[in-house]
Parts: sequence; C-alpha cells; structure tokens
Amino acid sequence: MLEKRAFYINGAWVDPVQSNDLQVIDPSTEEACAIISLGSDPDTNAAVAAAKEAFVGWAETPLEERKAALKRLQNAYNERAEDMAQAISMEMGAPIDWSRTQQVTAGSWHMDGFFKALESFSFEDDYTATEKTLKEPIGVCALITPWNWPMNQVVLKVFPALAAGCTVVLKPSEVAPLSSIVFAEMVDEAGFPAGVFNMVNGDGVGVGTQLSSHPDVDMVSFTGSTRAGIAISKNAADTLKRVSLELGGKGANIIFADADAKAVKRGVIQCMRNSGQSCNAPTRMLIEDSIYDDALVIAKEAAESVTVGLAEEEGRHIGPVVSEVQYDKIQGLIETGMSEATLLAGGMGRPEGLNRGYFVKPTVFADVTNDMTIAREEIFGPVLSIMRFKDEADAVSIANDTVYGLTNYVQTQDDEKRRRVARRLRSGMVATNGQGFAQGSAFGGYKQSGNGREAGRYGIEEFLEIKSVSGWAAE
Repeated sequence: MLEKRAFYINGAWVDPVQSNDLQVIDPSTEEACAIISLGSDPDTNAAVAAAKEAFVGWAETPLEERKAALKRLQNAYNERAEDMAQAISMEMGAPIDWSRTQQVTAGSWHMDGFFKALESFSFEDDYTATEKTLKEPIGVCALITPWNWPMNQVVLKVFPALAAGCTVVLKPSEVAPLSSIVFAEMVDEAGFPAGVFNMVNGDGVGVGTQLSSHPDVDMVSFTGSTRAGIAISKNAADTLKRVSLELGGKGANIIFADADAKAVKRGVIQCMRNSGQSCNAPTRMLIEDSIYDDALVIAKEAAESVTVGLAEEEGRHIGPVVSEVQYDKIQGLIETGMSEATLLAGGMGRPEGLNRGYFVKPTVFADVTNDMTIAREEIFGPVLSIMRFKDEADAVSIANDTVYGLTNYVQTQDDEKRRRVARRLRSGMVATNGQGFAQGSAFGGYKQSGNGREAGRYGIEEFLEIKSVSGWAAE
C-alpha cells in the first residue's frame, strides 16, 4: 500500500495541517492501492500564499530561463515515463500498454507542442509606431484536473501557465492523484524556484471550492464535468477571476453514404477507447438512411471485437471505468437505454470472465432518437448510440441538437460537403475522415462544453493579460 499524504508547497514536501485520509481504489480489483490526504483551508492558503509570493520573481524571469526550467521538467518526465505509466494504470485502470503509448505520451506530445509554439510566440507587439501591446502573465492560477486523461490535462495547464510567467496551484482529481504526485516529484527534480509550482490534493467540495473562491487566485483553469464547471464559475464570480473551462461532450459522428469503408468500425473503436472515458468521444453515430442497416452489422461486429481486461495485462484491450460511482452511473444509463432503444451489442453487467472490478461491456444501441436519455446525457463509458438521418440538413440538425459542443466528426469523400458540414456544426472541433488534429491545435468547445482553448499558442494565450501602452516610442 502506497502512502502519499504529503503536498508539494513552496518547493518542499509538507504534511497536511490536519489528517484527512482517503483511499485510492484500483478499479481493476476494487481494492485500495494507496492512501492520500485531502487538504483543508490551511493547506490551500499556504499553497496560494507561496504562489503569490513567487509570482513577481517568476514573471520577471527571462523567457529563456523559464523555458530552460521547463526543458528540465520535460527531461525528467521522459526519464520517468515508466513510473508515470504504472501510476496512471493503477489509479484509473488504463491498460498498461495504453498507459505507456497513449496516456503518458499525451503529456510529452503537448510539451513538444508548447516548445514549438514558444519559438514564434511574441509577448510584445507593436500596435502602431508609438504604441506597444504587452502580453503579461495573469498571476496565480488554480489548475483543477480530471482523472480520465491525467497527464494530458496536467501538462495542458501547467506548461503554458509556467511558460507565460504565472505561478500555479495544482489540484488533481482525488480519484486518480498518483500520477500528479509523480509529476510534482519531477517538478522538484527540475529545480523551479520555490512557490512557482504547488500541489494540494483534495476534492471538489473542499480544495476545489477553496481555490475557485480564493481572493488571491487570479484564474481557475478547470477540466471536468459541466456540473462542476458551473459550480466553479459561481464560486469565482465574487472575485471576478478568469475561469477557463473544458467540460463535457456528446460528439456526433456523421457518416454519409459515400464515407470510406472503415468509417463505421473506426467510429465504434474511437468511442470505446479509454473505456469511453473521453469528453471528445464520438458517442452519437449518425448514419445516412441508405446504408443504415449495413452499418448496424458492421457496428455490432466492431463492438464485439473489443476485448476487456485487467489494467496490468499486456495487449490491446480496454480496462475498467475509474470508480464504483462511474460504474453504477453507466449501468443505470445502459438500463435506461434498453428501455428506450434497440440493444445491438453489450448490455448490463460485467463482461464474461470478470467477477470484480469496474468493467463495462462495450455496448451499442441502435434506433436511437435525439429525445432519448442515452442521446442527451454524457454517459462517459464504452456506450455508443446509433441513429439515422435523411440528408445533410437533417444530419446537421441532429448533431447540433445538444447542450454540448466539443468535438463532432464528419465522414464523406465529397470534399465540398465535408467542409460545408464542418462549418455548420456548432462545436469547437470537427474531425473529418479519421484525420487527427495537428500538434498545438486549439482544444475546447462551444456551449456547455466550456470556454477557452488549450494546447499550443492558444493555450499560452489563456494565461496572459493584454496591456496597451501609448507613447512607448517617441513620435
């Protein structure tokens, strides 16, 4: 049993002011694998005070020195990649191969993207011959991260904030905190000035609320549920701090009759990856009428080809969902779906051969309509809803009929139609024909999927204030 109660505050590992132990549960076994402590007001206050004290010095540190410190952090991250992979696999159930090749590398990929963005990023612009526009760090930033892609989100927040000259307090998810503890060890090894980076474990009601309402926190960057994002926004309102939110999604995957032959199978696999625990997953598959019946056959076969297994097992399979709470929620929504639509694959209960752990059968529903619960709610598990559409206008209407707007998908070999539909979809991202996004592409959504953007130069800009200075140069 790992014991990881300490927090990282002001350049040192410190014990909580008061003990408040929490067991971290291995979702493959349902057994405790570690003990952490949840922070309280004094811990939060100490971390914020350290960040506030360090801010001016770090903000005035030359960019090249900040980049050098971040490069040392990147080196430490790459050197301890296996430690990180094991931590993520244990805490949130990612199969170890997936943890190594996708979860850990998501962090290193974004690090590379930020370094590339900084090569051409300008913190000062000449607006006119005499007027200067300065881009300055916003201040102390609270970074609140989720459990589903731990290092993807930690890096997307910590790296640009520190590059911009901000100081930070990280609160990782209490469900999956072990990877962030490893990350804090890397920060310590990299030798940042005391107080520039701080980490306090805690839950949303406790440390999350304390940070989002703290008068000395200038910005909150949060990734998680829409419900929690709304609560954070309300908590932050009294101090008018900036709030950047990356929230839920209910992505539509529009597959036209002329899509490539692998589009349906690809869509099913994308929905199931990471056990369905991705906010940008294509969880609503929209199929054009003329190919609907054939697509159902392919989708059923694809779902039944997805294997489920323990996180510690090598190979290409999906693991458990992260917790009992998530498991119960997903089972309830599958049960609802079985009363609303046609069950094509999967269903309730654990897959055959697994009698413990939070394992969910890869599940597909057909004949779904947009008024059904399974089409409206973000299930956050390996569950796909398939519906039909008549024509382009109908597809766009169905896709946009949701409170979310994170990522939509379009599959067609008609380039004009593909571009036309992409323009009409109300989402922050549109992936077409299986093409992934480039390094540094803006990540974020419309509507209740949040505000703000992450990654590359867009991510750096989130942590900057704009200052106009007249008379910078003489006439």
